[in-house]
Amino acid sequence: MITLLYAGLCTLLVLVLAFRVIARRLKSKIGIGDGGDHDLQRRIRVHANAVEYLPLALILLGGMELNGYPNAVIHGFGATLLLSRVLHAWGLSRVSGSSPGRALGTVLTLLLMIAMALFAIAGFAAPYLAGNAEAEEAAQYEGG
Repeated sequence: MITLLYAGLCTLLVLVLAFRVIARRLKSKIGIGDGGDHDLQRRIRVHANAVEYLPLALILLGGMELNGYPNAVIHGFGATLLLSRVLHAWGLSRVSGSSPGRALGTVLTLLLMIAMALFAIAGFAAPYLAGNAEAEEAAQYEGG
């Protein structure tokens, strides 16, 4: 299953981001919250942002794969997802404000998730729509 590859790679990304939070917590001796440490705040947000978006995106990707979309489409979406999340993490890790990496990562993630949601909905609806078309065509031949 192709989605497992991207789920594994995205999990490694989330773990790297988590380890960055842990390292900063140990260095600054802050166990809970951010203690007003701006670097820790940023690291927490980078990690949290990945955790917020990746589960839904990976569910959509897996659903598309189970629905029989071509492997190239699944790889294209999976690779774009990973790239967009790496860009976002890199950009936000560097500065709290806007940055090219953060902006591109955000836009790519949102557009990708919209596209995957539409593919998932279309994949679900297609058999029903095809079934209705067949029923209408059969009714025409039966004189109904």
